[in-house]
Amino acid sequence: MEAIGTALPATDGLACFNRMYLEVTQQVHAELGQGFYADPAFMTQLDVTFAGLYFSAVGAAADPAAVPLAWRPLMQQRANAGIEPVQFALAGMNAHINHDLPLAVVATCAALATSPEAGAHFADYQKVDQLLDAAEQAVRQSFESAPELAVDRHLAAVNSLIANWTINSARDLAWNNSLLLWAVRDDPIARGLMADSLAASAALSSRLLLVAV
Repeated sequence: MEAIGTALPATDGLACFNRMYLEVTQQVHAELGQGFYADPAFMTQLDVTFAGLYFSAVGAAADPAAVPLAWRPLMQQRANAGIEPVQFALAGMNAHINHDLPLAVVATCAALATSPEAGAHFADYQKVDQLLDAAEQAVRQSFESAPELAVDRHLAAVNSLIANWTINSARDLAWNNSLLLWAVRDDPIARGLMADSLAASAALSSRLLLVAV
């Protein structure tokens, strides 16, 4: 993430998301201590798999047709000067959580020969929510200026547009979708339809978040 941030101009929409992702990750990791997770091996594998999906999307950016559907709105709009940095940041979070996270949970369970319902996986997953919520709010504030929002109708409209998107709500939905994906993992048709639906839904939400107002 640091390398991606260094390589991109600060105004690039992908850089805006990368900055938020990096800062949230750093803040969350700073709060983690020994014994925080009941199953640290599972959570470590999940983190690595999850980040890998983002890195794959970035690696495909030079070829628009190769970019995963969920990430296309952000990649297509990343140079649009009429969109605010916080909109890019949340569109990236939307794609990464609502699409990538369920895939990462299923892949992690398959790799470790476990299941989402087993052991303390869900409890560990939930432990991160409070840390993520606090970190997300702090990073959002770094994109927004309260005095400007008070006097600038454009920024106030942006604030209204993004107000209802939260990390915790997205992660709750992602977990439920993980359970659905896991349930159909042995049915290629159902699995493919479910994955396609996640991608299309995430892409639609990102397009809405990236409306220039």
